Amino acid sequence: MKYDIIVIGSGPGGYVTAIRAAQLGFKTAIVEKENLGGICLNWGCIPTKALLKSAQVFKYINHAEEYGLNKVDATFEFPNVVKRSRGVAEKMSKGIEFLMRKNKIDVIMGAAKVKKDRKIDVTDKDGKVTEYSADNIILATGARSRELPNLPQDGVKVIGYRQALALPEQPKSMIVVGSGAIGVEFAYFYATMGTKVTVVEFMPNIVPVEDEEVSKHLEKSLKKAGIEVMTNASVESVDTSGAGVKANVKTANGNITLEADVLLSAVGIAANIENIGLEEVGIQTDKGRVLVNEWYQTSVPGYYAIGDIIPTQALAHVASAEGITCVEKIKGLHVEKINYGNIPGCTYCLPEIASVGLTEKQAKEKGYELKVGKFPFSASGKATANGDTDGFVKVIFDAKYGEWLGCHMIGTGVTEMIAEAVVARNLETTGHEVLKSIHPHPTLSEAVMEAVAAAYGEVIHI
Repeated sequence: MKYDIIVIGSGPGGYVTAIRAAQLGFKTAIVEKENLGGICLNWGCIPTKALLKSAQVFKYINHAEEYGLNKVDATFEFPNVVKRSRGVAEKMSKGIEFLMRKNKIDVIMGAAKVKKDRKIDVTDKDGKVTEYSADNIILATGARSRELPNLPQDGVKVIGYRQALALPEQPKSMIVVGSGAIGVEFAYFYATMGTKVTVVEFMPNIVPVEDEEVSKHLEKSLKKAGIEVMTNASVESVDTSGAGVKANVKTANGNITLEADVLLSAVGIAANIENIGLEEVGIQTDKGRVLVNEWYQTSVPGYYAIGDIIPTQALAHVASAEGITCVEKIKGLHVEKINYGNIPGCTYCLPEIASVGLTEKQAKEKGYELKVGKFPFSASGKATANGDTDGFVKVIFDAKYGEWLGCHMIGTGVTEMIAEAVVARNLETTGHEVLKSIHPHPTLSEAVMEAVAAAYGEVIHI
């Protein structure tokens, strides 16, 4: 069976790629070995946000008196919280099925392996192997939870994010190893629902890719929420022989032992590049990632790769953008390269984190003379009315030309606000132009304008 394009993997990279290919007139097929939507829709982005929403509602109910409402003793059944999350994921996956039918994309269920001459073998659940061919094969096989040699995951006491999404019962205590987005989101969820949580981070700051002020603020907020945070610490080994898990943790003051019902390993991801035929075809890899050029072509003509399996930011929206860029280039359209310096990052614990561009430290290291402005949500009328003033907006500008170098936010709702900075930076908007763009009142988005005003010595409300 011959296609113009075959996409392997149906996560946010794969299914978006397939839809755009079909829109451009390509005869398209997509191969998926498990569930349409991939990890993001089924075991990542979407179901985690559903869990976090349940935690947020639970928190609001428990603080009803702060809003002038009668106190309510909120209770919950943990399996029902998980069930809602799984239901959200299933609904989204069915939505992808509809989009495949709408765009006349053939869905091939099974495990794919690429072969030479732009062919693939797909093995279905019954073991039957079928060969397909295409003019262009796009790899979008995604990633999985990374396992460290000293933290082998048994799926019961030492788990990855997938098990953390669907535990049969709520643990009384949990150790979270790693404080990136996955780690702090699960830490916040479980702690809000009543689990005693300890976060262990190897680096000096949690969420280490973020601006240092944001990292420090989140650490304070998590500690205030009852989460124990250990930085400059590493789990050397685990003992699962007893009822729970014992973790031997190396700290600056010596080794200590932490005990909990379960340990969540959130130390990053590993690309799914094994057993998909790369070696047989001769597709080059380096450090566990597929090597591609600026248009996502691999070292072998006719084979492309996007998303978590290439050396770019492992984010759903990045994978989608790469897939669209890839097929538009194949079509021969005029395509702009993706600017990887203007990719927004979001973390959905509470307070949320959203950022784009350079941190203050990075900007200084690059030699820029800076104008830095901050505006706290404690001075925001909308945040005060919302009853949630935790956090701030921080902006960084080049003092010489007014270029918007970076934007860093922490607070409720900031993941919905960061796009303003992304678009403005893409349009090379200056600080003065942002400052003179009237923002609606009262909104949280005013904090962006106020932070810019602070950078230029014109702030009104602080």
